[in-house]
Amino acid sequence: MKKIDRFKVVAMIFCLCLVVVAAVSSAKADDWNRKTTVTFSAPVEVPGVGAQTLPAGTYVFKIVNSPSDRHIVQIFNKREDHVFTTILAIPNYRLHATGKTVMTFKERGEGQPEAIRAWFYPGHQWGEEFVYPKSRALELAKIVNEPVLATTVELPAPVETLKTAPIIAVKPTGEEVAETEVVEPPPVEVAAAEPAPAPAETLPQTASPLSIVALIGLLSLGAWFGLSALAKRNV
Repeated sequence: MKKIDRFKVVAMIFCLCLVVVAAVSSAKADDWNRKTTVTFSAPVEVPGVGAQTLPAGTYVFKIVNSPSDRHIVQIFNKREDHVFTTILAIPNYRLHATGKTVMTFKERGEGQPEAIRAWFYPGHQWGEEFVYPKSRALELAKIVNEPVLATTVELPAPVETLKTAPIIAVKPTGEEVAETEVVEPPPVEVAAAEPAPAPAETLPQTASPLSIVALIGLLSLGAWFGLSALAKRNV
């Protein structure tokens, strides 16, 4: 085998390793921040200043932070260069995970946009229950005739503020109740079998860039020595 041919083969192996590693890293990143691209065929309401409505179109949902029992969600435009709103959310549970993104909505009056209630990432039983500003939550509670999660923090607010923002549930009468009136807790048997599902599911660890570089280097070095030995035997 000619020397130049060995270089070509090693270069091809190196490029292949880069492609594989990039694909794996991308998949892990999407699972970590739950990046989801959604296209709405009609306007929808999301938590924000007042009654914030997103026009029909394509948007990207991502989890920004998940330090404990609540999540911070941001909604971007399709190009991800503009943030429409930053949302406080807490985990909600569903009995059966599905292979596609699921968003639930609170029904509204005729001609009014539906309000997003929860977002479930494919393959996960834990989803994000959105929290609305208290005044808007009360209005929604009266419309749907059921409690709605609320916070007294003025929006928009920094992520650090949302991490510690108080969360309640507001009934149609204006009475404040515990958030468990809205959020579905896991069944007892599931809780016993999986004592801490949220941290394990929400924050899968991504591979270290240094370990990826080391892996590529080892693979390329091994390919070089193998081809060199083969070339010597063929001489």
